[in-house]
Amino acid sequence: MAKKKASKKPAKKKSGRKPSAAFMKPMQISASLAPVIGGGPYPRTEVTKKLWAYIKRNGLQDNKNRRMINADDKLRDVFGGKKQVSMFEMTKLVSKHLK
Repeated sequence: MAKKKASKKPAKKKSGRKPSAAFMKPMQISASLAPVIGGGPYPRTEVTKKLWAYIKRNGLQDNKNRRMINADDKLRDVFGGKKQVSMFEMTKLVSKHLK
């Protein structure tokens, strides 16, 4: 009879690194950003998650260059009237709508 070896991977050690309190602090959402992600105070990390969920749900990522975001009417207010922005520029523009 052949014995089966249990293939257990060693548990990963959690790093002692903790998220910055600045990223976890709830921020006030501007009136132009609220229709996109919802009202209420959210931490920056949650704002980014909700914004990407909105972009994916509405198919706003450019088909040819995936780094570009095509703005619909709601996002155009957030992006300062621009029709298309890069994902890196997007975070800069969105930060202006957080207090």
